[in-house]
Amino acid sequence: MLLPVLQAQATETLVEKAGLTDTRTHQAIALMAGFAQRTGLTTGQPHKRYLWTDAFAVCNYLGLARSTGEQKYFDLAVKLIEQVHFTLGHHRPDDPREGWISGLSEDEGELRPTKGGLRIGKTLPERNPEEPFDSRLEWDRDGQYFHYLTRWMHALNQASGATGDKRYKTWARELAVTAYDAFTVKTSGNTPDRMVWKMSIDLSRALVPSMGAHDPLDGYITSLQLASTAAAKPRSETAPSLEHEIAGYAHMVKKGDWVTDDPLGIGGLLVDIWRLHQLEQQGMQPMPELIETLLDATISGLSYYTRSGELQQPAQYRLAFRELGLAIGLHAIERLNRQQMINPERQDKLGALLRYIDLRKHIEQFWLDPANQSDTWHEHRDINEVMLATSLAPDGFLRESWGQTR
Repeated sequence: MLLPVLQAQATETLVEKAGLTDTRTHQAIALMAGFAQRTGLTTGQPHKRYLWTDAFAVCNYLGLARSTGEQKYFDLAVKLIEQVHFTLGHHRPDDPREGWISGLSEDEGELRPTKGGLRIGKTLPERNPEEPFDSRLEWDRDGQYFHYLTRWMHALNQASGATGDKRYKTWARELAVTAYDAFTVKTSGNTPDRMVWKMSIDLSRALVPSMGAHDPLDGYITSLQLASTAAAKPRSETAPSLEHEIAGYAHMVKKGDWVTDDPLGIGGLLVDIWRLHQLEQQGMQPMPELIETLLDATISGLSYYTRSGELQQPAQYRLAFRELGLAIGLHAIERLNRQQMINPERQDKLGALLRYIDLRKHIEQFWLDPANQSDTWHEHRDINEVMLATSLAPDGFLRESWGQTR
């Protein structure tokens, strides 16, 4: 039987839908079933875990559990979290090091699986200190990415909200502290000036020292989200408050330039706008004018991207998961529009974004067509299909308050 939080929501949803699921939900179910089989979640296949994809997958299963009322999707979310922690929280099978990457004992590591961060799950082992840097090869090498860790924090936070299990939000906040300490660079004093893009598996050295353009923003909003969750249920809280981390990210965010023409990056900013709005509704006070700044950045980015002609290119020249990130972001903007924002300036900017809303349907329909699922689709099949499922059924990923209906 579903846990009480999910059970009540599932019953409510089934009443609304008279026990029926729509075509989009059925398509998402099929995509997530294939993913579970291929990656060893529901079969005897070797566990094929990849942190970014798995973070979206956890949210998808939670959303499907709520929309269908079926226990099996909740079970898959819980099982996937366990597999990710055991697989990506441990050293690789081809690594001479063994055990949890945090260095904790097996028993202590099970209690604190995110203490040492989590591996990306790339095919190749990480670059040794004596090996020369190869920018192309580095994409296929293991290590830790900050923006993957924040996606996992979000997935754990969603799992905590959906199930009422406090362990998930505790693990998320412990991961947030670990990531902040490892990825931020302090050149003077105790305030970080920048971040690094990629760290080694044990977080002892930078593998790519340049900064991800949106990483400080990602850290700031995710930390605020985790702090908001903690504030909602403060009793018996032993996890870190994240006040120090939020202040550090805020220092870097003040200097940020968020404009990008990358569809995945634009989509991430659109989701950030939605999350900031939700945080305001929950009584948090994000940095003044940050929503307005991100609205401006996404309007500029979408204007450039749609003029670039990339969406008119044949499938073999496109990357589905990057476009699907934009589609997910447009779902977030549609939800924001339903909130009927009062601020007139925001409403005008939101109207400018809504002119692009049909891109979501275009992207989804293009990649649902088997004729467009070419070599580039199959090279990244797991991430493509999971993110397509997220776009088709985005509630698990975008829901901020699991105690309320949409």
